[in-house]
Amino acid sequence: MEMIAFSKAMYSTWIYYAPDRVLFDCGEGISTMLTNKLFAVKKIFLTHSHADHISGLWGFLNTRSSAMGEREKPLDIYFHKDSQMIKDYLDFIISTGSRLKYELTMHEIDLGDRIDLKSGKMGRYIVPFSTDHMSNEVTLGFQIRESRKRLKAPYHSLNQSEIRELIRKNGRDFITEDYSHSLLTMSGDGNVIDDQYLDDTSTLLHECTFLDSEDRRGDKHTEIGELLEKVKRFKPKKLIIYHISGRYLPNLKEKMREIGKELNQEGIDFSYVSPGKICRF
Repeated sequence: MEMIAFSKAMYSTWIYYAPDRVLFDCGEGISTMLTNKLFAVKKIFLTHSHADHISGLWGFLNTRSSAMGEREKPLDIYFHKDSQMIKDYLDFIISTGSRLKYELTMHEIDLGDRIDLKSGKMGRYIVPFSTDHMSNEVTLGFQIRESRKRLKAPYHSLNQSEIRELIRKNGRDFITEDYSHSLLTMSGDGNVIDDQYLDDTSTLLHECTFLDSEDRRGDKHTEIGELLEKVKRFKPKKLIIYHISGRYLPNLKEKMREIGKELNQEGIDFSYVSPGKICRF
């Protein structure tokens, strides 16, 4: 996994997932920080219409058309079909900008849609899901899922020679079944995501605005205690938290070491996106 992320709550958030050339959100300053890697992006997925998650689109779209790079490469943008504010902002960008040198396609998506990323036996795709963040708009999280095959349960006790013999007689499909696995779950903004999106994921990328429950105001962002309770129960291989409030910067490293030690005891790798810094994973 290779990922580049920047997130400072209320200011700017974006996450570039390199294996599939996918960008989640497009906060302010992304063109300056991502530089020529913006030409690698094939698809942009927007979680919601708050400015710190979409304000970088104007610069991104126009820089990709004027900077030195592969300016002819097409770009797709995905957002919830009912997000009128995102539609209006994209219309504004297109109407005020110069003619783009690449094909730009807007996709209005709905919950549970499947957006293919890679075809084949180990095909990958993205599924959007609903999050609890805004009252006047459907807000999204995303899962990158991979199609896989596994041995059917009745054959788990067989040894290798017995399995090979069954394959020889009946073919591999006779003893295997298709399933999908979540490589990455990206929470978007909001409260801790529903259990069904935590149950099956290798890497959980989850917002965590508050590192102290006493600082929490309202119920539209995640607090570390409730997140850790869920993470310990579902045990993803890796947890990365982002969207951390800048108020915690003075003691952030110490706090992150404590959390990392706690999760390592549970067999969970832990990382975080430091507020205001470009982080690579």
